[in-house]
Amino acid sequence: MKVEVAIVGAGPSGLMLGHLLRQAGIDALIVERQTAEYVVSRIRAGVLERVTTDIIEGLGLGERMRREGLVHSGFNLADGERLIRIDIKGRTGKDVMVYGQTEVTKDLIDAAPARGLEIIWEAEDVALHDLTGETPYLTFAKDGRKARIDARYIAGCDGFHGPSRKCVPATIGRAYEKVYPFGWLGILADVPPCNHELIYANHERGFSLASMRSHTRSRYYIQAPLDQTLQDWPDEKLWDELALRLGAEAAAKMTRGPAIEKSIAPLRSFVFEPMRYGSLFLAGDAAHIVPPTGAKGLNLAASDVAYLSDALIRKIKRNDATGIETYSKRALARVWKSERFSWTLTMLMHRFPEHGPFDRRMQIADLDYISSSEAAQTTIAENYVGLPL
Repeated sequence: MKVEVAIVGAGPSGLMLGHLLRQAGIDALIVERQTAEYVVSRIRAGVLERVTTDIIEGLGLGERMRREGLVHSGFNLADGERLIRIDIKGRTGKDVMVYGQTEVTKDLIDAAPARGLEIIWEAEDVALHDLTGETPYLTFAKDGRKARIDARYIAGCDGFHGPSRKCVPATIGRAYEKVYPFGWLGILADVPPCNHELIYANHERGFSLASMRSHTRSRYYIQAPLDQTLQDWPDEKLWDELALRLGAEAAAKMTRGPAIEKSIAPLRSFVFEPMRYGSLFLAGDAAHIVPPTGAKGLNLAASDVAYLSDALIRKIKRNDATGIETYSKRALARVWKSERFSWTLTMLMHRFPEHGPFDRRMQIADLDYISSSEAAQTTIAENYVGLPL
């Protein structure tokens, strides 16, 4: 097979890129090692910035998102005694959309056949070749047979553990990483949310988050040590801890119910530079990971795709190489700013093992300052709603 652009990975970044290229009349194909059912089942982020919703709307795939998504004009920080509302709509003129990554992925996969976007599922042993030569190509195995795809360009949208980033030589690529000494224990339940907007809570026992996927489905998290397991947290114990950490106001409105999904996810900040190597372009989690505190993971993937699709379309359609030459620099500028925001919010809202009484009082003082400073709230709102491309 031969295509203009071969995309490795059928997560949101790969799917969005494939749809944008097909919309522009460019031949693109996606190779994914997992099944479609597995990809759709992954429980991930739920807060979409305008850049992400604009891509979905521009593809003509926003009807279900508009119908089922929840438009949010603000969110809350909690300091143990009060809710500090950040009015993102009032301070930026923009809002965000609560619509789960699972739903975004479903919409993109369902629309692929009618739009001529081929996805090869369950592709094993994917490997990238000749990335700095004249004939880049992919090889993989499907149903016991070896296959090859020749492409002018290859997009590595295959996540943190995929093969694409590993193709960049150590003499060229550099990774920056911070691993946090805790994870997020999450519970998904078919119960109404305790608040119509998200609550990020800082408590002396650790961080917690009250979120939602719909008016009838809630997603909650607590900070938990990495050596703990799901068996350490039966449902009732987790609900009790959430009620304590979120504070009396939120706890009074919290509805408990059986978990339909529970998981523990480690937290890390990670950036890989550069995001281009020859004919290979990295996007999404293949190039960067953010802690979920700032709701930036999926949105950063979308901004990568916005830059990359524009660059590839300009090159393939008009032979204008400016976009592909500057892709890594442009994408990384936004990546690092979003990493900074996610890191800042993570440091502010979590308890760290090395933190003592002084560090705790600094967090409380910072939250108190935010509660009374329009400038601080505007800065947070601008970053939360998404920086401009």
